[in-house]
Amino acid sequence: MGYFIPVLIFVAFLLLISVRQVNQYERGVKFRLGKFISIKSPGWRLVLPIFEQMQKVDIRVKVVDVPDQEAITKDNISARINAVIYYKVKDAQKAVIEVQDFRFAVSQLAQTTMRNVVGEMELDELLSNREAASKKIKNIVDELTDPWGIAVDNVELKDVTLPEDMKRVIGKQAEAERERRSVVIKAEGEVQAAANLQKAAEMLSGSPGAMHLRTLSTLNDISSDQSNTVIFAIPLEVLRALEGMGKK
Repeated sequence: MGYFIPVLIFVAFLLLISVRQVNQYERGVKFRLGKFISIKSPGWRLVLPIFEQMQKVDIRVKVVDVPDQEAITKDNISARINAVIYYKVKDAQKAVIEVQDFRFAVSQLAQTTMRNVVGEMELDELLSNREAASKKIKNIVDELTDPWGIAVDNVELKDVTLPEDMKRVIGKQAEAERERRSVVIKAEGEVQAAANLQKAAEMLSGSPGAMHLRTLSTLNDISSDQSNTVIFAIPLEVLRALEGMGKK
């Protein structure tokens, strides 16, 4: 009986140190004598000291700020880019067994992929279509991390920083493009105005007396201001009428 109490205390202590809590946002990867045996769901779990070990893995979405990367575009322009990657562990067993540190591995893979993708795009394409670049980076990283039990939810390119001389060149190009568009719009307006004038002239010449009425209307408009000096021009219809009378 004297040995029973110490044994009971030892068993209670052993149970106490063997209990591990797995939270709702975690999964426990359990090993026995170094061999994987099971994935433990949330709750209290027994892990026998010495013989068993359990590594808990956070399965929540993780946000990694990929640091600035120096990249060369397809048209040989240097640019600094950074991004944010969202991913989560979909297979805790693979995340522990297949890769030493999946967090570091995902970050390094994202940096390399960013440089490679930017190197396949021209600068104009990169600046105007960041979503396509982000989607391509996401697909590549998601595929390469699949053996690690990682699922990439999204990748977003935040900033594309260019050298100062390249910024000035782009600014000049944008200004030249605005001037070109202004000239084109002005020319189109002149073409439309000339077409309308031609149409109006054809309508007036095709209607007898129309020019005379238009002249009277114009005189009425300008006669409202007494300071105006009006030089009256005889319409061609009147001259032609007088010529006809003279021939008779």
